[in-house]
Amino acid sequence: MTTTRRDFLKTSALAGGGLMMGISLPAAVGVSEAQAAGTVYTPNAWVHIADDNTITLISARSEMGQGVYTSMPMLIAEELDVDLKKIKVDIAPPDAVYVNALLGAQITGGSTSVRDAWEKLRIGGAQVRMMLVSAAAQKWGVDASKLTTANGMVNGPDGKQASYGELAAAAAKLPVPKDVVLKDPKDFKIIGKATRRLDTPNKVNGKTQYGIDVTLPGMVYASLEQCPVIGGTVKSVDATKARSMPGVIDVVQIPDGVAVVANSYWRAKKARETLIVQWDEGSVAKINNATMMEGIRAASASGKKINIKKTGGDVDAAIKGAAKTLQAEYSSPLLAHATLEPMNFTADFKDGKCLLIGPTQFQQGAQGAVAAALGIKPEDITLKTTFLGGGFGRRLELDFIVQAAQISKAVGKPVKLLWTREDDTTHDFYRPMALNRLSAGLDASGKPVGLKFELTSQSITQRAFGLPKDTLDPFMAEASVVPYDIPNMTQDMVIHDAGLRVGYWRSVSHALNAFPNESFVDEMAKAAGKDPYTYRMSLLDKQPRFANVLKQAAAKAGWGKPLPAGHKQGIALMEGYDTYMAQIAEISVNKAHEIKVHKVTVVADLGHMVNPDTVEAQIQSSIAFGLTAALYGEVTLVDGRVQQTNFHNYPILRMNEMPKINVTLVQSKEKPGGIGEPATALIGPAVANALFAATGKRVRSLPLTPEKIARA
Repeated sequence: MTTTRRDFLKTSALAGGGLMMGISLPAAVGVSEAQAAGTVYTPNAWVHIADDNTITLISARSEMGQGVYTSMPMLIAEELDVDLKKIKVDIAPPDAVYVNALLGAQITGGSTSVRDAWEKLRIGGAQVRMMLVSAAAQKWGVDASKLTTANGMVNGPDGKQASYGELAAAAAKLPVPKDVVLKDPKDFKIIGKATRRLDTPNKVNGKTQYGIDVTLPGMVYASLEQCPVIGGTVKSVDATKARSMPGVIDVVQIPDGVAVVANSYWRAKKARETLIVQWDEGSVAKINNATMMEGIRAASASGKKINIKKTGGDVDAAIKGAAKTLQAEYSSPLLAHATLEPMNFTADFKDGKCLLIGPTQFQQGAQGAVAAALGIKPEDITLKTTFLGGGFGRRLELDFIVQAAQISKAVGKPVKLLWTREDDTTHDFYRPMALNRLSAGLDASGKPVGLKFELTSQSITQRAFGLPKDTLDPFMAEASVVPYDIPNMTQDMVIHDAGLRVGYWRSVSHALNAFPNESFVDEMAKAAGKDPYTYRMSLLDKQPRFANVLKQAAAKAGWGKPLPAGHKQGIALMEGYDTYMAQIAEISVNKAHEIKVHKVTVVADLGHMVNPDTVEAQIQSSIAFGLTAALYGEVTLVDGRVQQTNFHNYPILRMNEMPKINVTLVQSKEKPGGIGEPATALIGPAVANALFAATGKRVRSLPLTPEKIARA
């Protein structure tokens, strides 16, 4: 075959002339292809209006399945008064205007997309609409207040009407309005309405481009041999056999390893397998899971404690004087991101400039890192972001992007670098190990009078962004403070480098901290002789949003009512990214100590929602991701070598294992919360608490494997 299935499915794109309502953007922006000579710009980076009235809205966040390709344009379209079905969408290039204000860079992560864009994009849409109305008012010689907008048209008296395309050139010459009145939510026609995703049709017909689909004229392929111990370097290489194999163009060494470059990926990979490389394995070769945890325990006992929050008075005295005391230790393992699309990127270095095309969550970081690696200026790099076949935090990292650029420079050709699944699993930036120690004191009635929480783990932010040593890392503190009314509490962290590179993983430290906190609250309820639901509710009088989601979840899950034989339920409650959520997991455990999760009931209050349909899908996705980790997820090292290589020994949840998920979304007027990650953190403790209800066994270490259940 001379054509691919994807090419066969593609249909030809329509071209059009254009007027750009936006700042003058780098050539990387996709709509530049549709701009005609004479294109003009206004100070708004979100809207492109073509001569034929084709409207393109810009998504400043990367699309990795979470729905920003739809939700971001919905925010703009609401205030711009355009039909969402008739617009096009492009993902933004690197530019300061697209910086995520909540993260301080052009980053997609932290469940921030809607929270950052909620007012910003609506203002952008409203500004352009007002400029178009002003242009029409001048054209017709009427007062702007007499005009209305709808479906990409400005309507005036006596049947006057003009499309946005007709008015764009004149509007571009007008000043940008500073005082913008946004719509009252009661008048929303798009925001808050369940909307079919704009990216679905092109995903079905094969037109959507992921990084792995990119092709360039004259492009070659690279497969990179990296040290089996992360961080190891090349001592020597014998590439004699590889160079003689069919299709091989070159073998080049870069700081991260040895790349074989060929005229097809398969030929590059097969030739790579013949390389004979001697490695300097470095310090990581000395570690394994046991030694890493030993170091974490030692740091927990003697390391510098950094206070996260302190409530009330002397916590130690309160616990010591309590009628009943309890303490527990919880641990979480290393985890891989396991994106379904392995790491890849395409680079074309030529004449001191570099074109980068591929899947990234961090445009500015990619631009800066490649510039530093190649010794060129960031402005000499053009970056185009494709769709991401999964991100989960892995594509915040820049290693594979830099590698592609270095290989392209070395061979003088456009290069697509493709990692194998094995490369991906064994060379990740893993979610760090964690140790949580908790203690509590209860009064005679069982109510808590004091609670101590301590997390010992690695700081990803120190590695990734240079956070100073012994500084509180907010991305370690998430979900460390429980919402319950406990008069004396203290939460601390100890930062300890366990020796392996680590990265942000979906829900970041919410997952590390919600598991011990919500499990320990269940232990407190047990010690008090109380039902886990009623115990929690008794401690939420001052937290109405928490109490509401918990109460609704209990009612919808049938808490306290008869269940099928062998079925038990467990609760977990958390605020994450300004979203309040309760989950109740219904499980059974067979004689082989295997957990089957039958149903998960979710109630979420995330304030204003842009697209409820995507919100529900994100909750379902997060539960699948979090349940994978809770039941199976663990990366193990032997002599610094990751033992898991593919989905046969790093399994992900299968379709037949997916529980039924019932989602209730609270209608709220509060500011928007993030939804891409919170549910991931809650499913683990919900299942662990249900496991205790079913078996009487408290497993305090994830994953909840049959072996651990048997030993408990």
